[in-house]
Amino acid sequence: MAVLVTGATGLLGNNLVRICLEQGRRVKALVRSEADPDPLAGLDVERVSGELGDEEALRGAMQGVSLVLNCAGFVKIGWRELETARRVNVAGAAMLARMARAEGARFVHVSSVNTLALGRRDAPANESTPVAGHVPCAYVLSKTEGDQAIRDETDRGLDGVLVHPGFMLGPWDWKPSSGRMLLEVATYQPPLAPTGGCSVVDVRDVARGVLSAARQGRTGESYILAGENLSYFNLWRLMARRAGTRGPLTVLRQPVRGLIGFGADTWTRIRGHEADVNGAALRMGAQYHYYSSEKAQRELSYKFGSAEAAIDAAWEWFVSHGMVHEKKSRK
Repeated sequence: MAVLVTGATGLLGNNLVRICLEQGRRVKALVRSEADPDPLAGLDVERVSGELGDEEALRGAMQGVSLVLNCAGFVKIGWRELETARRVNVAGAAMLARMARAEGARFVHVSSVNTLALGRRDAPANESTPVAGHVPCAYVLSKTEGDQAIRDETDRGLDGVLVHPGFMLGPWDWKPSSGRMLLEVATYQPPLAPTGGCSVVDVRDVARGVLSAARQGRTGESYILAGENLSYFNLWRLMARRAGTRGPLTVLRQPVRGLIGFGADTWTRIRGHEADVNGAALRMGAQYHYYSSEKAQRELSYKFGSAEAAIDAAWEWFVSHGMVHEKKSRK
């Protein structure tokens, strides 16, 4: 029987494909027809063309599958494109889960820590912390609704678990996705960092945690797969040091942050296109997304390394693939 990986060209999905192949597993990869072929080039995987919500493609992908690792998702932090996000993150995920239930396949749904409560450095959030303070942007709303759709399917008999990764960095970030932050800090050397923080983790640690959840996670349970909790200021300083560039001098405080967000959202309404810098992104950047992975450590034997090691791994991969200049590397 095979493992089906959705989002197989993305950061987590591509790392999962490679680890599964190293373990001798048969892998099927669901990829969009327009997806970059490079992430799967030379890999012994069965490619299935399609996307979440494509019923015919999903039925074909599910044939002969005993485990589904659902890494696909629509990721954009902003106020717009909620219906697009719901089509993938809610309806598409629910359709795949229904098919997995019908086939009797094990199902691991990759959610996000952004659907959970906010934490503090002295009190990181866990899976049971009451949720409050979310920024109601398209990504957070749709991923939260998608989580509920998966829980509804587990109530109907799906053998499924949910995992909530932190801020992932590491190799095989082709797009790039979260590694884009590292590249932009290295390239633009921003003097101001966001006031909040996040939980930084090597994507390979998360991938191993996903496979542990597939093996021994309790059906219907959620597991945080996070890492080292850092302020964005300290994270960006680490990134700049690795790149050999100047780090931020201070943080972006109110009222400047609010004025920038208001201006960006006003410009969005005028031109009809939402930029990456928008009110939702700025508000989320001011929050502390600090998490405890103690439950996963206890039940899944989950382990994670330092944020600095994750940054090093991402940087070295970007350098080796020509996505950043070697001269910026730390000597």
